[in-house]
Amino acid sequence: MHSVLEAAINEWHESVNERDLERSARAVGNPIVVLGPKGAGPITPGQFAEWVERSGITLRPQSWHPISERLMIVEEDATWPESKTPTRVATVFRVADGKVTAALRLPNLRQALELAYICREMAATE
Repeated sequence: MHSVLEAAINEWHESVNERDLERSARAVGNPIVVLGPKGAGPITPGQFAEWVERSGITLRPQSWHPISERLMIVEEDATWPESKTPTRVATVFRVADGKVTAALRLPNLRQALELAYICREMAATE
């Protein structure tokens, strides 16, 4: 694993799981691109911290899948306050300058791999 990439993603997980809103805002770029069941698009670090508080989500990393120098997929066990039974999800992370600049959550590893490979190929052709 690439140390800067891994460190940024670890910081993202720790800040989200600890519900540390200031730390969560510092862990992400401005903007951070998000994808989840309620939509997709760029949001500010402040909006990301609001999501951390509002969602109450906990994401426990289970497996790491490097895609490129800036992209990593992490399979996670997700829990929410209303449901303590974990749900396995997969998030495509993009990192720049030591911060997470994209967190694209998908229902499973296969879908995350497909999206990550498309993102990697698009970036390679810029």
